[in-house]
Amino acid sequence: MNDQVNILVVDDDKEIADLVEIHLVSEGYKVWKSHNALEGLKILDTVDIKLIILDIMMPGMDGLSMCKKIRESSTIPIIMLSAKSTDLDKIIGLGAGADDYVIKPFNPLELTARVKSQLRRYTKFNPGAHEEKQDKEIILSHLIINKDTHKVIAYGREVKLTPIEFDILYLLASNIGRVFSTDEIFERVWNEKVYEANNTVMVHIRRIREKIEMDPCNAQIIKTVWGVGYKIEE
Repeated sequence: MNDQVNILVVDDDKEIADLVEIHLVSEGYKVWKSHNALEGLKILDTVDIKLIILDIMMPGMDGLSMCKKIRESSTIPIIMLSAKSTDLDKIIGLGAGADDYVIKPFNPLELTARVKSQLRRYTKFNPGAHEEKQDKEIILSHLIINKDTHKVIAYGREVKLTPIEFDILYLLASNIGRVFSTDEIFERVWNEKVYEANNTVMVHIRRIREKIEMDPCNAQIIKTVWGVGYKIEE
């Protein structure tokens, strides 16, 4: 069922790109490979790519710059690959617009599982035209969220969220007043257990605030409950 799903792998290490291709092709995906960012961007312009696996460290335009460039016009899922494993490196990668961050050396089976997870979320985020849609909206003081069209309007203006950003915002907005810890948000949105402390959720919350808040430093929609987590109030 994955025959028509195009995945772009951008990595200047040809052996890694070939390894990723072998495992994804075995799952039925069509893999397009590029060994630099500019070539990858050209492929994006001509092929209906559904997901990108992107190395950070590349000559010329690096993966972070390519990710930011893609995010100017697209919410396509991006999984970053990097040999850098510190929390700061992950924060920088996610802050550039990536949806997930995988550390080299990686288990190809784990990477494949993450690809499937991101594609499921992206498919839900962009339902086919054949699906019957009913408007289901959450309407708050400064925020309107339509579950079926995935449209978000904050302070009267429409904002573009990635699938993960939408899922986090929808989780909070559909549970008004309830405080969610970062671990609980991670487990509910990513459908994975948290085995170690990480800043993934905080980075995504910051990105959401930059898009929906009038003043991200003085957030009025997503409130921080210090030492506990985050919530949205009526």
